[in-house]
Amino acid sequence: MLRPMRVDWVASPPPGAYEHRSPSAKPPAYVGPPKYPVPPRWGFPLLAWRWPTAVPGTFDSPADSVDGVRKLARTASNALWLLGAVALWAFGSEVWRYALVLLSQYGALSSGVVGTSDAMVVSSSVVMFVGSLVALVLSLLWLRRARNVAALAAGYAPSRTDQQVMIGLLVPGMNLLVPGSTLAELEHAVLHRDVTERPRPSRILLVWWGTWVASALLFVITFGWSFRDSVQAKADGVLLHALADLAIAAVAVITALVVRRITTLLLPVDSASVRLMRVLEVRDAPEPPLRSVRASGSPR
Repeated sequence: MLRPMRVDWVASPPPGAYEHRSPSAKPPAYVGPPKYPVPPRWGFPLLAWRWPTAVPGTFDSPADSVDGVRKLARTASNALWLLGAVALWAFGSEVWRYALVLLSQYGALSSGVVGTSDAMVVSSSVVMFVGSLVALVLSLLWLRRARNVAALAAGYAPSRTDQQVMIGLLVPGMNLLVPGSTLAELEHAVLHRDVTERPRPSRILLVWWGTWVASALLFVITFGWSFRDSVQAKADGVLLHALADLAIAAVAVITALVVRRITTLLLPVDSASVRLMRVLEVRDAPEPPLRSVRASGSPR
């Protein structure tokens, strides 16, 4: 038995059944701003005008920027200058102790004078130790940011990574060479010199390098000398401590100068600090042509 075939009929309107809008029809007239039945939930935050990085939830500028290096350099320089002052205080305390050791050969000393000297030596040593740690941490943070910013400006990465620099600063023997070479490479990049050119440290950087090596050697000699227990060795140990404190003060001051120099080279030139030049006198120049006729409407 044959079944009838199922057919689905689809009806479509004939052409011209609907009126098409002419493309030349005028757009609807403006009827005013949009209206909402309730206040909209979107909009600007209820804050006064601020820089975009100061608004919570927005993208902050990267820390490794010239402005970040400048702020950190200021903090590190203040810590270094403070360390230099404390090291000079410790140097004066050790010199006073050495003077008391010399005076003790001719008679007994007052207990108050000796106690004051011991208090100054101990307190200056503790403050200098804490200040050294703070200045070291801030200087290393400044060095990391300055290397990154200098690499972006020069167009090539430094030869040592941050991990290699840290290892070179902690390993005895290497910490005499790596800090100076790292600063030399940083100065080379800041000055935008060619990557294939050998870094040539400036004079202040060479002075810093020599002072750094001398202070490290004095520290090792002073530490080894402290194991000697004779009276003369203890007196000489006081003098060595004084020289070591003086070397630390010199390293702190020269480091602050190096930080300021490299940071200044990284910063763009401020137009307000540039001395404007003006013409004071013109010699052997032809006379300018005078305008014989004044145009109508020109100001007198």
